[in-house]
Amino acid sequence: MGLLATDGNLSKDERHIDFTSKDKELVSKFRECLGIDNKIGIKYRGRDDYQRKQYFRVQVGDINFYQFLLSIGLSPKKSKTLDSLDIPEEFSSDFLRGCIDGDGSIGSFKHPESKYPQLRVRLVSASRNFLEWIKLRIESTTKIKGGWICKSKDIFLLSYGKSDSMKLLRFLYKDKDCICLTRKFEIAKSLMGEWRNWDTRGA
Repeated sequence: MGLLATDGNLSKDERHIDFTSKDKELVSKFRECLGIDNKIGIKYRGRDDYQRKQYFRVQVGDINFYQFLLSIGLSPKKSKTLDSLDIPEEFSSDFLRGCIDGDGSIGSFKHPESKYPQLRVRLVSASRNFLEWIKLRIESTTKIKGGWICKSKDIFLLSYGKSDSMKLLRFLYKDKDCICLTRKFEIAKSLMGEWRNWDTRGA
């Protein structure tokens, strides 16, 4: 659901669901979550060779699944209208991890004054309401009360500082066998350093 909320699209025909990503692995993970083997296609965006970028895409045709997605709050052309979703709190870590894998980022930068590296987890969306709801969901499930939302051109960013980012990452990856985008998982591990007691870090 996190992947669909970020990189998914519901067709107007009330049947097809499209998932597109520049990461082929993420599309494969999406198929794994649904237990399907639909063909992964390729499409390009950009008017010329210099700007053109390659994306991977899988399409699912299922009326019942489409109706289910509508029932939890997803809709066609959701980018700017996306709001709260009916996601049980017990699945919060999986849902939020899907959101971060889709439209989020995990990175670091040096503080301009102290020069010490700072960890930063961010989620991007064209809908401020969606990010407001995500922030509340994170607070209710992890007790993380930090985080802030700011606008950058036509999008909004939900960001967390170093301490809260570390807490959030531990929550997202509390299950060592979770389905996730390897690239971002490796970034998280490298930024947080060696995690001791791997099997119990979510406690």
